[in-house]
Amino acid sequence: MRIGELAARTDVSVRSLRYYEEQGLLSSSRSTSGQRHYTEAEVERVRFIQRLYTAGLSSRTISELLPCVDMPSEGNSDAALERMAQERHRLSEYIDELVRTRDALDGLMATARSHREILRTPARKDRPIRCGADNGSIASQS
Repeated sequence: MRIGELAARTDVSVRSLRYYEEQGLLSSSRSTSGQRHYTEAEVERVRFIQRLYTAGLSSRTISELLPCVDMPSEGNSDAALERMAQERHRLSEYIDELVRTRDALDGLMATARSHREILRTPARKDRPIRCGADNGSIASQS
């Protein structure tokens, strides 16, 4: 099949398929006119590559995992498992950082809501008005 048909069957752009080839993730044979031709096996390979990308893996990492698929052996399986464990650790650290960032944002939002309520509440003569959210300075109301 030609590249357009592979793209249509896998829901992957032609540009992405060319990129996969450049990165050594996918191979094709060439016609005498230079057109790429793929076998039926490449349909599942592209879907597999897409699943790995969806999992957050880079093309470099994917290329390190493919020997396990292309030439199954105990050594290739061990190497793939080690690489996947490294990627899982990297993703876990990233998730932890995202949680810390979300928690900091929640704190800022709580402060902003509190400040907004102070601004919405009509000032009374018997209550001081806060001039700054962070410095705690107070101005008297006259």
